[in-house]
Amino acid sequence: MSRARIHLSGDERARLAAAHPHLVAPPINTRVRVGMIIAVFAGIAAFGFWQLGFNFDRLGSGIAQLAHFVTLMMPPDPGTQLPLYMHALGETLAIAFLGTLGGAIVAFPFGFLAAKNVIPNIFAHFAVRRVLDTVRGVDRLIWALIYVTVVGLGPFAGILAIATASFAELGKLFSEAVEALDRKPVEGVVSTGGSPVEAVRFGMLPQVLPVLASQLLYYFESNARQSTIVGIVGAGGLGLHLAEQIRVLEWQKVSFLVLMMLIMVAVIDFISSRLRFAIIGKSRIG
Repeated sequence: MSRARIHLSGDERARLAAAHPHLVAPPINTRVRVGMIIAVFAGIAAFGFWQLGFNFDRLGSGIAQLAHFVTLMMPPDPGTQLPLYMHALGETLAIAFLGTLGGAIVAFPFGFLAAKNVIPNIFAHFAVRRVLDTVRGVDRLIWALIYVTVVGLGPFAGILAIATASFAELGKLFSEAVEALDRKPVEGVVSTGGSPVEAVRFGMLPQVLPVLASQLLYYFESNARQSTIVGIVGAGGLGLHLAEQIRVLEWQKVSFLVLMMLIMVAVIDFISSRLRFAIIGKSRIG
């Protein structure tokens, strides 16, 4: 729906300014406070650039080197390894799908256990939330390195890494979705003699499942990208081949792998966006 623009005459603007002077001309102390906050953040940014050795000369030479790499990447060419790369693409999608699904299955009960309106005991849901925060504080790449050491190279390590990270993140999102739902259907089930389990089954689940499904689709889309990254450390998929080709300076194969990744993400984004909007009741994307 388009927004209508309101045109005010000079007299109307003057009357509006007289009625709401704090909106047209904020008090001097407010302007000073905002200016000080901006100055503090600008100073912190300048100090960070200086402390970390930001250099415009190095940036310029780096951009020139990047442009040279782009010329070496053209045209994208898989050589004789197209079947191998297609198999790796399938591995990447499998890592994302199985990792997201596995993480969601474990996160589902934890999402209810971490919700205050399901578990009123503050110590219980506090403990569950701290577990989710602890697991969520470790990046997927770190989990991939850990699982590569534990189970060896290959897509199985990637699935475990994606599942572990997704479990904690989805668990937190699930708990927030449960806490935000309307309490009236739950109270209605309880008032008719329903048990706490029935209140969750018939009062909470119908409300929260569309939201959880939408979040799950979004995480599958995100994990499709992340599964390429974890592959770089040996967890299978396109990332493993991408790291190998960069190491041997096969830039045309690198660009072909990057192109495969972009197409994969675009297709998944297209499909998951429409599924998400269908789930939450939209007939089309606006």
